[in-house]
Amino acid sequence: MTAATSIHPSAIVDDGAQIGEGSRIWHFVHVCGGARIGAGVSLGQNVFVGNKVVIGDRCKVQNNVSVYDNVTLEEGVFCGPSMVFTNVYNPRALIERKSEYRDTLVRRGATLGANCTIVCGVTIGEFALVGAGAVVNKDVPAYALMVGIPARQIGWCSQYGEQLDLPLTGNATATCPHTGQRYQLLDGVCQPAP
Repeated sequence: MTAATSIHPSAIVDDGAQIGEGSRIWHFVHVCGGARIGAGVSLGQNVFVGNKVVIGDRCKVQNNVSVYDNVTLEEGVFCGPSMVFTNVYNPRALIERKSEYRDTLVRRGATLGANCTIVCGVTIGEFALVGAGAVVNKDVPAYALMVGIPARQIGWCSQYGEQLDLPLTGNATATCPHTGQRYQLLDGVCQPAP
């Protein structure tokens, strides 16, 4: 049995928006008519979702996040409070640049920490973890742990969100300290061990 979709009376959901079963839309949210939102999604207070946005199943978008056009979140993405997406690389109020929107893709299971900024046109790899306040201006590998301004990789994370005892490059194996799942780093690519 799946929970019913819940939309707070203060939220505005424009005609045409697709919202999956069991999703929760909280106070003062605005979902534009072209948005596609999966099942079991939580949109926190004061979230904005643009027309050309896709949000996969079981994503959590915390308070005060604007998900602008051309952003795609795959399944299980976490967007921390007040984190920022952009869709124009060099905006000017006096110059119309809607035809220059750049696509941003956040792969399955990734975490975007509170107050981080994702500059448009990048891909965040699956289960990557972007630390609070970081500014991402280039693609992020799967399972990478990113911090700082501009964001730099300082390690690797498990699917559970625990830092793995792996070097940044080369070949090695490590075990998630919480789940016991093994991971391998092979030629600089981290993934669960077969």
